Amino acid sequence: MKNISDVIEAYLKRVLQMSGEDIVEIKRSEIADRFECVPSQINYVIKTRFTVEKGYIVESKRGGGGYIRIIRLKPKSKQALLDEMLSITNNPMSQQASMDLLNRLYEERLLTERESHLMNKILHRDVLSIPLPNRDIIRSKVFRELIMTLKVHDRQEG
Repeated sequence: MKNISDVIEAYLKRVLQMSGEDIVEIKRSEIADRFECVPSQINYVIKTRFTVEKGYIVESKRGGGGYIRIIRLKPKSKQALLDEMLSITNNPMSQQASMDLLNRLYEERLLTERESHLMNKILHRDVLSIPLPNRDIIRSKVFRELIMTLKVHDRQEG
């Protein structure tokens, strides 16, 4: 059985998809009422499931007339997406961030499922068994090289 966070995430993605646009505004309290959960559960889902690494921007306004706006980022081209990801890799990268970016590369068809799984294993904390923050720095450098390779490969194909 799915947990409540998975159900809320699926619902919000469905609302976004059904809107016919790449933007949707929701009221946190209404979503919490719909799923009979506390509003902080909605915050958790938004914070962990709708990140830049996963291809979303979230804006919020607190207060009585407040809202949460979820925007799905749609890059103009594969090169634009890779450039966006390059900027993210300028900083140390957590394992979760690398998994999210790999999943996005797979969703955008820049990596095969096999390549995504291979990179996930290579970037895993069990393989990069060195202390933080060096582990996140190395993970970022390896990921950056992946992006650079994809950029060159994509240019050669295009």
